[in-house]
Amino acid sequence: MTDTKTSAKRHAVGDPASARWTDEERAAMKDRAEELKAAKRRGARASKTDGEGDVLAKIAGMPEPDRSMAERIHQIVKAGAPDLSSRTWYGMPAYANEDGKVVCFFTPASKFKERCATFGFNAAANLDDGNMWPTSFALKELAPADEERIADLVRKAVS
Repeated sequence: MTDTKTSAKRHAVGDPASARWTDEERAAMKDRAEELKAAKRRGARASKTDGEGDVLAKIAGMPEPDRSMAERIHQIVKAGAPDLSSRTWYGMPAYANEDGKVVCFFTPASKFKERCATFGFNAAANLDDGNMWPTSFALKELAPADEERIADLVRKAVS
């Protein structure tokens, strides 16, 4: 007689079967590899504006409502932090400082089949506030108050 129950060992931490990437995660990693190859090809001739076209193309290819939010966030970031350079990061619009470190990014809901988009900040952002602070915000839509809050956070992130 065979036991049809799945062994606890099969789902243990570190088990390859339980550590598989989703299709969306694999696609994001593939996007990142392509971004790194493109940056290497550009080499020393790369300029701050090289990634702008890539970001605008990614935004244009997004379904609604992600596209509208990404377009507006792009405008807000460019206006509030003109020193940040636009680039794609894991296939998402992102904005990096002079060192090339991503400060903030937009993740469309459609990218990982989530119920909401997110706007997030990485460690390069100067948002430290006490012992705990938010680094990512869920977005269902952008109201004027939300846009102003994002603008304030972006300005603080690069201060």
